[in-house]
Amino acid sequence: MALSRSARLGAVATAAASFLAVAASGAPTPGAPGIGDPYFPRLGNGGFDARHYDLSVAYDPGTGRLDGRTTLTARATRTLSSFDLDLQRLRITRVEVDGRRAAFTRDGDEVTVTPRRELRAGRRFTVTVTYGGTPRPLGGPIVFGSEYGWMKTADGVFVACEPNAASTWFPSSDHPSDKATYDIRIKAPRGLTAVSNGRLVSTYDKGGSTYTHWQESRPMATYLATATVGRFDVRTGRTPGGIPVYVAVDPVLKDAGGPDVYAVTAAATDYWSKVFGPYPFEETGAIVDDMPQAGFSLEVQSKPAYSAVRDESTIVHELAHQWFGDSVSVARWKDIWLNEGFATYAQWLWAEHRGTRTAHDSFLAAYGARAADDPFWRIVVADPQRDTMFSSAVYQRGAMTLQMLRERIGDRAFFRLLPAWTERHRYGNADTADFLRLAERVSGRDLDDLFTRWLFTPGKPAL
Repeated sequence: MALSRSARLGAVATAAASFLAVAASGAPTPGAPGIGDPYFPRLGNGGFDARHYDLSVAYDPGTGRLDGRTTLTARATRTLSSFDLDLQRLRITRVEVDGRRAAFTRDGDEVTVTPRRELRAGRRFTVTVTYGGTPRPLGGPIVFGSEYGWMKTADGVFVACEPNAASTWFPSSDHPSDKATYDIRIKAPRGLTAVSNGRLVSTYDKGGSTYTHWQESRPMATYLATATVGRFDVRTGRTPGGIPVYVAVDPVLKDAGGPDVYAVTAAATDYWSKVFGPYPFEETGAIVDDMPQAGFSLEVQSKPAYSAVRDESTIVHELAHQWFGDSVSVARWKDIWLNEGFATYAQWLWAEHRGTRTAHDSFLAAYGARAADDPFWRIVVADPQRDTMFSSAVYQRGAMTLQMLRERIGDRAFFRLLPAWTERHRYGNADTADFLRLAERVSGRDLDDLFTRWLFTPGKPAL
């Protein structure tokens, strides 16, 4: 008989409490197999803090074969007899801890590594995993019923991994609460372009291959990492405000119409830097690939990935995520409105900035578009549940909450609050309670009733 979901979560919580109790004694203990996020209990890993990933991947678009070698540098948060990593489907051929071969076992997507000696609390260590196979995308109801993760294209691969698909292509602590810096090295057939996060360190041809090295020096959640490969027209430069720009567009989409991705990216990056605080990364940009099967775009750190760009509003949404979601990441997936509600509200602010519609009018349009008995209003935005975490209510009602907050506390306090939020939690993690506390501190107002009504209570709020 299968355990119920509540029983499974209870078992995870009990195991976590047991791990902590033993860890307090200083005796070696196994690392927890997950951080205990209710939506994905086995994702992320307890007992260590990821600090840096050095990824080397070789991809053959013809066969779909990926060969990889990942070295994770981490710090033990308690004395470990073993620890876990997340890796889906791909076959592991070797594991080393601090350069010495280590034993490992697998249980589905969970890899348990047992080093030759215990890892003392506070110690930095490296784990190197050599692996290979044919990555497969994930599917199901979570991401709009679409495939996501490692998605093969006609000339390469489109990699967009929110929320739980980074482990389809590299071993990791696959949860946004465990952020790290990255070096990502990609080998692809000569003539293809490999695009990843951060800044381009080097690219060169050797034999029939192109080798590309990208470096993300700011902490990044695993789901925001990419290794997209294909034929791209690349344009580089700087925004008017001086931020480096790298935009790669699939030439198949050259005459598809739509906005000038480079121009909008540059303009929006500079504008959000004024509204939300300084741009948090070394480079801004975009990856635009011909991937209609995906049906979504993703706020890939420093270079949002678009399966296609149909309007300017999509670009400003994904760029707003560089502050709300990428720099300030959720502590648990139930707080996803802090990403999507804010990015949707940014679309309303952009329309206001462009003079086409006020944010108040955008609010009224969204509020009035759905009758009180519409299922939209049944979603509890502060805890929307795993399979509906990307429902339209999280986006739209999340944005409505921000407009109601703005109208309650006034523009002066509201536009102090946004950069205060991104500064306080820059490169870190936060939750809804953190935002409520800061909003009350900045505004000097009691806001519990507003957040309770708009985020925690199902039903259409009365105006």
